[in-house]
Amino acid sequence: MTKPAAPMLICDLTQSYAPHGGGGIGTYLREKRRYVIDETPHRLLQIVPGPEDRVVEDGRHIWVEVGAEQVRGSPNYRFIMRTRIVRDVLERFRPDLIESQCPWVLPWTAINYRRAFPHTALVAGYHTDFPNAHVHRVGSELFGEFVGRGLRRLATGYAQVTYREFDRVYTLSTMMADVLREYRVDHVDVLSLGVDTALFHPDRRDIGFRRELGLTALGPLLVYAGRIDNEKRADRVLSMFRQLPRALDAALVMIGDGKLRDALMAEAQGLQVAFPGFMADRDKLARALASSDIYVSGMADETFGISIVEAQASGLPVVGVASGAMTERIVPGTGLLVGVDDTAAMAAAVAQIWHGPRAQMSKAARDHVAGRFEWRQTFERLLGEVYPRALATARARNEKGRSGMGAALSLLPRGAFRQANIRLEGR
Repeated sequence: MTKPAAPMLICDLTQSYAPHGGGGIGTYLREKRRYVIDETPHRLLQIVPGPEDRVVEDGRHIWVEVGAEQVRGSPNYRFIMRTRIVRDVLERFRPDLIESQCPWVLPWTAINYRRAFPHTALVAGYHTDFPNAHVHRVGSELFGEFVGRGLRRLATGYAQVTYREFDRVYTLSTMMADVLREYRVDHVDVLSLGVDTALFHPDRRDIGFRRELGLTALGPLLVYAGRIDNEKRADRVLSMFRQLPRALDAALVMIGDGKLRDALMAEAQGLQVAFPGFMADRDKLARALASSDIYVSGMADETFGISIVEAQASGLPVVGVASGAMTERIVPGTGLLVGVDDTAAMAAAVAQIWHGPRAQMSKAARDHVAGRFEWRQTFERLLGEVYPRALATARARNEKGRSGMGAALSLLPRGAFRQANIRLEGR
């Protein structure tokens, strides 16, 4: 398939955006804007939560922030509850296609809008298996495993009902596509995300980086980049670091922000650990990754792992866990996978890589990413395959609806047809 020929207005709609400390969705929105504006004739409307209502129109790009309260316990994220404002924005701009990128509240705003404007195609990005990664995990921690399982069943039912309403759904891994099919959602594509391999490159290595952080250790510099919170299991990274042999003389830099950051900083007092915060400047992040030696992550529910491919593009072997999309990102020769929450095994894997074929792993990691996970490839597939399938489904749905209405009206007596026609035109 090819990109739709006629210029469209494409809409991104998400709760999962944060200007500071945010993760993959923020990167995705930024890279998508660059591709759509630079490489296509389309217009792009992006609706996200913000501190207050704001609309910025810049040529073919429209940026809308809907005022929303902060999520309790999160320093970065806000949650839109004022769906009437979102609906007003949609009715003002009338997008041809809406891409929903989060599971809560806003998908139904898009679905209800489509019911009023049936020409609109709906695409959903299933970025996280939220019944397991969010609902079950949090529910079990708060109320116990029995209640957690019950809440997961409710969330699974919600996912089934919600995503069947979309004309097309994409996931970020084959594993997640299989999960959706278990939910009886079959109209699924697998879309790989990307990395700017020119920006994230081993040549950005700077030997002065660790000195700037105040780190004096001469062994491996380990790096983690992402939200420092429970979902990402960031505390496991620090626990792993504490178990490294003293003779390894390692240091750790944890890049990002999140609700565990202050607690982990206090716990790491006196250790060779730095917390430089969230790096909004992508050049600085690229330099930080390339200047490190091994990337580490304990995340068990990764759905793609943009931070993983950015580290690999920077020439870093990865130590991760054998769960989620990690098993697809970290192929043999590019790093090591251990059991979930097995911090002792993570520490052993770090030492094994440092004393082993680290140079070969570094090259293999870069080779694995370059030419395979480029943002251009992501958006060529999205606009060239996923969107056309959604638009075709929307057209077929509308044609079926029109033919069904025509057949029903043809059965009415002539006078009744005239009366029914008047009522329809008056809506």
